[in-house]
Amino acid sequence: MKATAYISNAHPSYIESLYEDYQKDAASVDPEWKKFFEGFEFAQANANGNGAAAATNGHAGAVSGAINADELKVYSLIQGYRERAHLESDTNPIRKRRDRKASIDTRVFGLGDELLDKEFAVGAEVGLGKTTLRKIVDRLREVYLGSIGFEFSHITDVERKNWLYQQVESQPSGYGLSIEDKKQILFKLNQAVVLEEFLGNKYLGEKRFSLEGGEGTIPALDAIIQQSAALGMEEAVIGMAHRGRLSVLANIMGKTYDHIFSEFESNTKYDLTMGDGDVKYHLGYSTQFPLRAGGTVQVKLVPNPSHLESVNPVVEGFARAKADTVYGEDFRKILPILIHGDAAVAGQGPVYEVLQMSQLDGYFTGGSIHFVINNQVGFTTDFDDARSSHYSTSIATTIGAPIIHVNGDDAEAVVFAANLAAAYRAKFQADIFIDMVCYRRHGHNEADDPKFTQPKLYALIDKHKNPRDLYIEQLTSRGDVNKELAETMETEFKATLQDRLDMVKQKPFPYTYQKPEIEWKKLRSSKPEDFLVSPETGVAESTLDKIATGLSTMPDGFSPLRKVNRILKGQKKLVDNKKVDWALAELFAYGSLMLDGHDIRMSGQDVKRGTFSHRHAIFVDEKSGAEHNRLEGVDGMNSKFRIYNSLLSEFAVLGFEFGYSLVSPQSLVIWEAQFGDFANGAQTIIDQYITASESKWMRQSGLVMLLPHGYEGMGPEHSSARLERFLQSCAQYNMTVANISSPANFFHAIRRQLNRPFRKPLVVMSPKSLLRHPMCQSDYSELVEGNFKEVIDDKSIADAKAVKKVLFCAGKIYYDLLEHKSAHGRDDVAIVRVEQLYPLPGHQIDAVVKKYEGAELYWVQEEPSNMGAWGYVACKYRNPDLVLIARKASASPATGYKKVHVAEQQALLERAFA
Repeated sequence: MKATAYISNAHPSYIESLYEDYQKDAASVDPEWKKFFEGFEFAQANANGNGAAAATNGHAGAVSGAINADELKVYSLIQGYRERAHLESDTNPIRKRRDRKASIDTRVFGLGDELLDKEFAVGAEVGLGKTTLRKIVDRLREVYLGSIGFEFSHITDVERKNWLYQQVESQPSGYGLSIEDKKQILFKLNQAVVLEEFLGNKYLGEKRFSLEGGEGTIPALDAIIQQSAALGMEEAVIGMAHRGRLSVLANIMGKTYDHIFSEFESNTKYDLTMGDGDVKYHLGYSTQFPLRAGGTVQVKLVPNPSHLESVNPVVEGFARAKADTVYGEDFRKILPILIHGDAAVAGQGPVYEVLQMSQLDGYFTGGSIHFVINNQVGFTTDFDDARSSHYSTSIATTIGAPIIHVNGDDAEAVVFAANLAAAYRAKFQADIFIDMVCYRRHGHNEADDPKFTQPKLYALIDKHKNPRDLYIEQLTSRGDVNKELAETMETEFKATLQDRLDMVKQKPFPYTYQKPEIEWKKLRSSKPEDFLVSPETGVAESTLDKIATGLSTMPDGFSPLRKVNRILKGQKKLVDNKKVDWALAELFAYGSLMLDGHDIRMSGQDVKRGTFSHRHAIFVDEKSGAEHNRLEGVDGMNSKFRIYNSLLSEFAVLGFEFGYSLVSPQSLVIWEAQFGDFANGAQTIIDQYITASESKWMRQSGLVMLLPHGYEGMGPEHSSARLERFLQSCAQYNMTVANISSPANFFHAIRRQLNRPFRKPLVVMSPKSLLRHPMCQSDYSELVEGNFKEVIDDKSIADAKAVKKVLFCAGKIYYDLLEHKSAHGRDDVAIVRVEQLYPLPGHQIDAVVKKYEGAELYWVQEEPSNMGAWGYVACKYRNPDLVLIARKASASPATGYKKVHVAEQQALLERAFA
């Protein structure tokens, strides 16, 4: 039990005895009492002007003499307010808060009314010095029971917690805002109300997912950006869902009303030959945000789908890439801002995954500011049905992030929370949450009637004034602005609204492109003819030798495991024979791109070694645990090979890497799944971003996905990367899907990613058993010359006219077919590999069919007939003579029994060669 929970009932002599024990040996008392006494001594020392000494020397000698039980009780009261007053603070603008049993009444702590006018030294703890209990309570109520609830008690870092309490308890009355600050708040509220009233009148009943009820978001974002810029931030990246997005676009990003109107009225100049576009409340935007202090900062709003919270990891990846490529890994210069809804932040899994990423080396972005627009309802679902926790933001406690709950009707409190969040993030480079409790003026959308499900709540909302009107009343009643100024701003507000109605032209904010954006502008959209033949991607043999030497060189004093020597011997043998296996071809591809000046980032579960212990991109010193990045050890290497073992997540990690890939077309970004079907956990990212971002948002990505795939008797969950799902999503040349069988072809596929005048995602059904298959090797010469081969014909065929059967296939099944062909001397069968499935190289397949004219044509696959590539191939390559050889249709990708697998595989081969 916490010390503060029962101190009020403890006898003074017991407390004094316990304190004496603590002074003799702090470790001898319960940890909760120890923590309590430390805090009490610090407060006492501050009261005596010895705070610095107490902080430096610990408890010893900080307080002398007998302890005063009443002083302890007052200190306990202060701690009680700090820990639990947020449960009682006035944060709900619409309805009375529930009794969450804050237990902060003075009587709970054994402090009767007779002590109210007694002076206590611990008043210094809240900045009052020695003063009466009455004044201490008044100050606590002013700080902790106003429009803001501060939830910090879960924070374990003492420095951070003390800093937050100091900032909160030293705040001047009225949050220390100047008249100019208040005018700015009113100006931003005016902007928010103008837009919503205008759109509501002009586009009556049309979906816009308005911000009405949560207009405080606009001055909050303005304050976050202004304050962060003052503290060194140069760019902010915002991710949010559809609620309030149009207001953010217009009033933060500077997107003109004309631009927004054209999207409402479908007058956009979007070229539909290049894609399909997206609804107006999903679109992204870039701007140079004007600062009140002068100058500008870059602000990006990342495009997103309706899948709530899915944009979070995309924003984080984008921010990390900016830090790496633009800001020299100075994370203070780039700020991710994530705007959540209350139902989504409590219910959607990516929120937790992203929080767990936040302090990891591979995914660190210097902390994010999370802003929750808490409507107190999700679509039609009350918060009682939406979460088990007290707050929608309770998940923040898992990483010790501070949480600031604030009443959305109190604009000044909202801005104070925003400024505090910006200062915390800048100082500690860690996440912080603002929970702005507000309401939703309309239903889920403007055509929806919320009174079907929340009649009582909406009866209150109907009578409630908007935050702007409430703020004007507050300013005039306090005399912060005189009546004349308020009337002037009101006139300006109405004039602005009339300008919008009269379609007066607005000037968009200016924009200057950053270096990576200039690189993107040098590229172009792809054309159908681009996919007829791949570009040359070979490298000089001397380059391969140089990389090989670097891969085998260890730093001085490095002590690798003995097994590493075996790996190096194996690679040396390959190099000496001018051969490469899969692992070496992969490292050669990365190394050669790096020597060309490209950075490479790779992440996923266990990627440093590789799930199947093949890559070994990183060696670890067995004595010190230090890591050696083999590719960065190549002579003359100036590019970065950033490789990270990820947390056990697919959704957030793949989203992060997609976001990273959007920043620079000159960096290669790779995500590898531990097993291919684990990509299932990231299906939203695949469907909504990777396969469709160019069509919806005109955003290209060169992201590479490596998905281990192949039927080797490992069961339903480790056999198939669900190739059919990717092929089903292929259209408009949106990506490349390949099932590659040759190390050299994989080398060229990787190099091709950065050697075309456009970027496309590459999805590879990567190998497992082929990583060590003795036949799965390539000659150096195949890397030195040539390009990626979409189709590989059977080189063993001497006489095409003698071929009676052509077996088309893709991936690992090729080697099974080849072994069977060799073992049975079947020179009348040609095995043709279709290495690239999308875009399907139909003209190359036609050439093969023509070459073996008269032969029977078969498509052979390991997957069941309702999976794999067959359904796609049959649809795209409409040849009635092409016959399928596959496993029977199945609900599960593969059998869980090894013997059954072997029998099925053998039956496939026998049918193919029958």
